[in-house]
Amino acid sequence: MFSPDQENISTASTKVPVKYGELIVLGYNGSLPNGDRGRRKSRFALCKRPKANGVKPSTVHVACTPQAAKAISNKDQHSISYTLSRAQTVVVEYTHDSNTDMFQIGRSTESPIDFVVTDTVPGSQSNADTQTVQSTISRFACRIMCQRSPPHTARIYAAGFDSSKNIFLGEKAAKWKTSDGQMDGLTTNGVLVMHPRHGFTEDSKPGVWREISVCGNVFTLRETRSAQQRGKMVENETQELVDGSLIDLCGATLLWRTAEGLSRTPTVKHLEALRQEINAARPQCPVGFNTLAFPSMRRKEVVDEKQPWVYLHCGHVHGYHNWGNREEREGKERECPMCRARGPYVPLWLGCEAGFYLDAGPPTHAFSPCGHVCSEKTVGYWSQIPLPHGTHTFHAACPFCAQQLSGEQGYIRLIFQGPVD
Repeated sequence: MFSPDQENISTASTKVPVKYGELIVLGYNGSLPNGDRGRRKSRFALCKRPKANGVKPSTVHVACTPQAAKAISNKDQHSISYTLSRAQTVVVEYTHDSNTDMFQIGRSTESPIDFVVTDTVPGSQSNADTQTVQSTISRFACRIMCQRSPPHTARIYAAGFDSSKNIFLGEKAAKWKTSDGQMDGLTTNGVLVMHPRHGFTEDSKPGVWREISVCGNVFTLRETRSAQQRGKMVENETQELVDGSLIDLCGATLLWRTAEGLSRTPTVKHLEALRQEINAARPQCPVGFNTLAFPSMRRKEVVDEKQPWVYLHCGHVHGYHNWGNREEREGKERECPMCRARGPYVPLWLGCEAGFYLDAGPPTHAFSPCGHVCSEKTVGYWSQIPLPHGTHTFHAACPFCAQQLSGEQGYIRLIFQGPVD
């Protein structure tokens, strides 16, 4: 007879691993600008590991000198060190947890990081645009623990273990003793989480942004991102991720999609079918009468000669043309030949990252000012979501390129002209 574990091993080679969910970085339209490579990519699948690697707190060592703390944390065991003063450090040892899988996210390319995340530069088309920025993302930003057994609950914690299996909260980090005598703390720029109400569906509404502590407790936001004073603890909320939860690492925002949620989301094939359908209707430019067509999803940066363009003020779709006087053509504002409304005139791009779509509706609306096109429900949802920006501001942004939305709603309905024949 097999033990259940042996049985799993014997069939593992033929089985598809259980997927817990996926993390998708906001601001990328299906892949990183210069392509996905290894642990650095625009979306990362969290799958059941062959062997559990989760950890849970065990022994607490109080009143250690820094030397003693170093000795404890140098063991081949995970630990979190809280430096209270030069003379006192509390070290919490962590032990193996056979019921969970741990996944770590951060800027570091060291081996403990499963998903390497770098700062998102809004609207950037190549990695060259992103190199000059001083990163605000922590090297070991956060960790997610997934239950190996159904319903595979995923829980998030601030900070990740480094190569020596340690999390180190220095003197300046916000930290405290909890009512039951345990230690807890916040990372410098914090890990913020927002759970949408009603899941990630057509009825979704934005939730409230909260901060997650190193031990996974939930707090109201600090006054500014790295303030010393923590927010108030929110007792009735948890660090459990739900379909559509947003995780902000101060420089990049990740969308969590559960495996079940993704099974209800349109696929890239579905988006390709919608692209072909809109092109098959042969929309025309009302000025040049030439047929317009959305380019293939692989050509995401190069403006095609048949590419549809839109006047962002009114939504009238045209091909690219030089109608209007020279000053207009060189300026940002153009006058629409159909209705005379003045405003920006931009190329339209299909949103190719299927994980950002709320439904499988037709691509009838575009974000303003970037021109990324998707379904009405999708633009409606993302235009309501205040995304963290810098150290203490929030604004709505296009999920496909991270550009801040403009105009009254942040999006427009597209008005196509059918063929005249």
